[in-house]
Amino acid sequence: MRRLARWSIGHPVLVLVLWVVAIAGAQLASAGVGTDYRNSFSLPGTDSQRTLDLLQQDFPQAAGDFDSIVFRADQGSVSDPQVRRRIEPMLAEVAKVPSVTGVISPYTPAGTAQLSPDGQIGYAQVRYAGSAVDLPRADIERIVDLAEAAGGDGLTVAVGGQGVLTLSAPTIGPAELIGVAVAALILLLAFGSLVAMTLPIISAIAALGVGTAIVGLLTHTMTIADVAPTLGVLLGLGVGIDYALFIVNRHRTGLRAGMSIADSVATALSTSGRAVVFAGITVCIALLGLFATRVEFLYGLAIGASIAVACTVLASITLLPALLTLLGTRILSRRHRAALARGETTEEHAGRFFHRWATAVQRHPVVLAGVGLVALLIIAVPTLDLRLGVADQGNDPTGTTSRTAYDLITEGFGPGANGPLVVAVDLSAAPLPPTGGTSPAGPPPTAGTLPPPLRDLVAELTSDPNVASVLGPIPSPNGTTAVLQIIPRTSPQTEATSQLIERIRTDMAAQAASAGAVVHVGGATATFDDFADKITQALPLFFTVVIGLSFLLLMLAFRSLLVPAVGAVLNLVSAAAAFGVVTAVFQWGWGSGLIGLGKAGPIEPFIPVILFALLFGLSMDYQVFLVSRMHEVWLRTRDNATAVRAGHADTGRVIVAAASIMVFVFGAFVFGDSRIIKLMGLGMAAAVLLDAFVIRMIVVPALMHLTGRVTWWLPRWLDRILPRMTVEAGHQTEHNPSTREATVAADIDVHRRDDAAPGAPRESY
Repeated sequence: MRRLARWSIGHPVLVLVLWVVAIAGAQLASAGVGTDYRNSFSLPGTDSQRTLDLLQQDFPQAAGDFDSIVFRADQGSVSDPQVRRRIEPMLAEVAKVPSVTGVISPYTPAGTAQLSPDGQIGYAQVRYAGSAVDLPRADIERIVDLAEAAGGDGLTVAVGGQGVLTLSAPTIGPAELIGVAVAALILLLAFGSLVAMTLPIISAIAALGVGTAIVGLLTHTMTIADVAPTLGVLLGLGVGIDYALFIVNRHRTGLRAGMSIADSVATALSTSGRAVVFAGITVCIALLGLFATRVEFLYGLAIGASIAVACTVLASITLLPALLTLLGTRILSRRHRAALARGETTEEHAGRFFHRWATAVQRHPVVLAGVGLVALLIIAVPTLDLRLGVADQGNDPTGTTSRTAYDLITEGFGPGANGPLVVAVDLSAAPLPPTGGTSPAGPPPTAGTLPPPLRDLVAELTSDPNVASVLGPIPSPNGTTAVLQIIPRTSPQTEATSQLIERIRTDMAAQAASAGAVVHVGGATATFDDFADKITQALPLFFTVVIGLSFLLLMLAFRSLLVPAVGAVLNLVSAAAAFGVVTAVFQWGWGSGLIGLGKAGPIEPFIPVILFALLFGLSMDYQVFLVSRMHEVWLRTRDNATAVRAGHADTGRVIVAAASIMVFVFGAFVFGDSRIIKLMGLGMAAAVLLDAFVIRMIVVPALMHLTGRVTWWLPRWLDRILPRMTVEAGHQTEHNPSTREATVAADIDVHRRDDAAPGAPRESY
């Protein structure tokens, strides 16, 4: 680290040029080839995937996704000639779009069920050649444009379904920029210098300039979801500003202590810079732990977010030192520069507030730790009711074409029509006579021609209390597969719909199997249910990998068993509390109107694992920054009370400032348009707030005071076999020895003054 710091300090202009070239080159390359963000929900081994495979094999016309073009006449009926003259030509043009394999019009015999009982609402089903996520964006945009052009003058036309869903990729808007502005204000208050305020933001933006372009290029070689760029910006801004803040703060301390610019930058890099690298590694480990889920959708998100974090670390340890070298003492406020000019130096330690707070925590560790933990557990209570699922388009912002289509279908046909289930029945043992049927909405065979297992299945489905209607069955051309379309009475996101899917897959499928038929349930709603189940099954392995690797890294760094154990357990507590906040707002609907949400709904299945990976990594950041300072003092004094209080007090101000920046940056994403980004923004803001202000500022130091010297215990046999790793090498810095010794002495003196205070806990094994 010191060699890298010395090189950056010795060649600051070259470092700046290299970064400018890297940003420009990466952005130009990305702009030249474009991007190919895609959402892949391939789930090998699941029932929905088996449904899709069966349809692609025997009934390819029914295997693709579909959209619905919904229209309503304000007066009269949609069957009136003047309405048909506008709708039918539009549907004919839609049928010519390359990705469309067919359009089932409500004006044809196959689509009679697509007219509402009062005749005011109708919809056409637009079937695609394959999965919606693989369709060209231009084709979907063309369909939406054609539909909207047919509306007006008393006729409302909108498009809903899986295809149009691909057009609602999250974007960066004004709300997110407000978060950056608030972060700048916090930096100005913390540093008292405009120059110092801009450096963390410049470092974060430079890192994102390279990182987002690299991720864009990678979309041509692997599947990366369209939420990845926004996730990368969200995470990159938060950690990038924070990492730079820690280094700049340490450098300013060195300058005010009388160190030369070069020595101060080098010391900042070998102390806070090492902590930044270590923290970045823990975040990347947590993110790459998503590969343990074996869900393809999450792979691209893990790689995209990891690249953003890696770039912010690289900018913090190369670009930032170069800028600090070029700016010299201008990184300080005018008052501090004037003091240096007069030869006045300052050994900067904790301010009065944080010193008093650290002392209070030392004196009352049991009470404060207990209060903090109880508060977190109460906040985490809603997590017990967490339900994974995909919010339907009824949660989309009011006025969007998907939300309008959802509301119209609900009004005319019931909420379940927004998410029909596809039931594929394998009849290889007793095939149907082929009829040439090609559509799951086409004319079904007569009841007398159905084999017993299929006839019984249709009867059982029709009598189910949550089934509104059954369309079909339609046989495949070879008669070995039959397809039914089931319209539930409840919306796709409700638990009742999930229970209906489970009943078909268990009770009804078992009865059909006894008669020689194999039943599978697919469609978008069933696919997302399987997605949630697959992630839930992978959670134990995911948690084990992330927590285990992070525990090992902290044990190597701090030569302690208790420090990583406490960190891991408390990270789980902070994650549970964050999930509690998310569940209360998004699933229970508490205060959802304040952030522009529609109705309450389940939590998207990939959100908990993404959030946990991010939150665990960010929580470990604060654990590293806090404990590394404690560890530094412990190595000097071998006095646990002094070490814990010193680290707590000295890092309190910068951790609070850094956490406040993250809270505002992440919180700004809550006011964006995307429900998913709102979820992640609120979850991360809540987690950082609770983790920094409750766990790191109260619970961790209180517990470390209670455990005494055992905090730093590691079995000798284990210490001998473990490789050596240090997070902060501050006790090994190379600047003027007399200055360092004076700093150490002042540090120990400041934090030992209250050692004999009444009520301070004594250390013991």
